[in-house]
Amino acid sequence: MKNLYISMLALGSFYLLPVTIDDISTSYAAEVAEPIKQSVKVPAMRNRVYAQLARAQKLADEGVKLEGFDVLDEVKDRIDSLNSYEKAMLWNFYGFMYYGNDDLASAIDSFQNVIAEVAIPQPLRLSTLYSLAQLSMQQQNYSETLSYLKQWQQINTKELTAEQHILFAQVYYQDKQFEPSLMAINKAINEVTMKNKLPKENWLILQRANYYELKQPKKVTEVLEALVKHYEKPEYWLQLSGMYGEIGNEEKQLAAMETAWQAGYITKSQDIVTLAQLYRFNGVPYKAAKLLNNAISEGKIVANERHYEMLAQSYLAAKNDKEAIPALIKASEITESGKFDAQLAQAYLNTEKWQLAIKSADSALNRGGIERVGDMHLVIGMSYFNLEQFEQSLAALKNAEKISSSAKVATQWYKYVKREQVQHAQLAMLN
Repeated sequence: MKNLYISMLALGSFYLLPVTIDDISTSYAAEVAEPIKQSVKVPAMRNRVYAQLARAQKLADEGVKLEGFDVLDEVKDRIDSLNSYEKAMLWNFYGFMYYGNDDLASAIDSFQNVIAEVAIPQPLRLSTLYSLAQLSMQQQNYSETLSYLKQWQQINTKELTAEQHILFAQVYYQDKQFEPSLMAINKAINEVTMKNKLPKENWLILQRANYYELKQPKKVTEVLEALVKHYEKPEYWLQLSGMYGEIGNEEKQLAAMETAWQAGYITKSQDIVTLAQLYRFNGVPYKAAKLLNNAISEGKIVANERHYEMLAQSYLAAKNDKEAIPALIKASEITESGKFDAQLAQAYLNTEKWQLAIKSADSALNRGGIERVGDMHLVIGMSYFNLEQFEQSLAALKNAEKISSSAKVATQWYKYVKREQVQHAQLAMLN
């Protein structure tokens, strides 16, 4: 038996399933699926027409396509003598042969001629309308696709299958009709889940896309949770983390991102940086610092000013000035301003490295580009005080008093240093 083809749905593609040549005989309506109510009487196909169509297909199956078309053309030359059913099957053959030659436009024209005939079996009309819908979708003509699908649905007596719901969902989505698309995709998913089956991955992706377009972030998040559970992929974990952030669930956002990191799914530098930012935001800056430090050391993120600054700030937020210092030194070497020298000065002061604190503060003042100039004079004053160099300390504190942002603290420190200077002098005299 040779093969004629009838179209069936495959999500995201178009494929054809074989039906034997005998199915185009006078018993067609009884042979295809279950009986469908026929509103018009269908004439029989005569043997000579059947033989010529069978011969055309035999040639096409053997790869002799041009000769197959020649045979169809011979039948077409006598088209006025054909009845409706015979004409429809002639155009049906043309349609599938054109489709086999990747001539979609001619295939569509031929299938349109099929449904133009009134007295044809309903199964043939159904399958042809469905083929036209799929071909129109291939050509991205979504309004025409919907038109064919609605005609098909009007005469279809069966419940739609999940795959058919998906086709409707796809077309509605492409036509930017997101509400009906979502209704269709939800019907498909509900149908398979009721049978304890898993929805296909691309069905969930389409469902997620509709919820996204309809601005329903919580629903998008729920679909991503399903994708992570059933089709675990790196991008789904990252998207899920992002959506948790969008709906304000920062703890789950960090948990999803950290899970992705531990599973080895995070490889892009920006994603590593995002995880570090999440650690900071959720109150675990030391984890952020260790992550950034390792990533810079291993070359996973670029050793630039921004990343060194993030590293240093993470250590400082973790109250670890000692480990922040190397990062601040690196950042200071890269930048032209004195902002990192200012941070270094404060870190050295906190770790009681007085001379280094003075040197960094002087560098910050000389290089400029710092927001709180008075703080640098304070650092210098405090450091000189701890070195018991009181005159230099008092001079620096006087400079700090001239700046409004540091004046109050500088005055307090000035009075304290002055008293300590007097006591130090008195003790020296006693000795």
